[in-house]
Amino acid sequence: MTNNVVRYKQWISKEQRSAQKRQKPCIIWFTGLSGAGKSTLASALEQKLFELNHHTYLLDGDNLRHGLNKDLGFSDADRQENIRRIGELAALFVDAGLLVLAAFISPFRAERRMVRELVGPGEFIEIYVATPLSTCEQRDPKGLYKKARAGEIRNFTGIDSEYEAPANPELVVDTSVQTLDQSVDQIAAFLKARSILKEA
Repeated sequence: MTNNVVRYKQWISKEQRSAQKRQKPCIIWFTGLSGAGKSTLASALEQKLFELNHHTYLLDGDNLRHGLNKDLGFSDADRQENIRRIGELAALFVDAGLLVLAAFISPFRAERRMVRELVGPGEFIEIYVATPLSTCEQRDPKGLYKKARAGEIRNFTGIDSEYEAPANPELVVDTSVQTLDQSVDQIAAFLKARSILKEA
């Protein structure tokens, strides 16, 4: 089906776009259980990056399921397709020279590896938000764990669907033992060490 589709070579490169924005583009990928604090962390980090004059965009799982991925359910196959589409989108944003913050449960190692392979070396930073299931279930901000325990939701990650924790993430953050500010500072220090974060 793709035999007649030829990739168009753009006149402006990723390197030129990055140089214009004076930043090193990458995907900052937050993975973890529902309620772990991924979206909150990503939003707080984006605010900090914005204040440092970085060009960013935040991709959030719930938001994309209202639009781009609204046709997908929560079977393993649909979860994989969900992440495949998000990965392709995030890679385009990196090509545009942006810092992409992506907050997704993304329960399977294979799909996270697939996204990593869409971009260049050092352009995928996996942050494992390792908040324990007991804490996530206690928080239950959307009431989803309660519904899953009652059998009202099927294929819920951490309950009746597996979560494969990252084997070698670039960074591990546990929001059950540190504050939001401490977590953001931890990530910012890491990004600074990688020469991604601009000086204040």
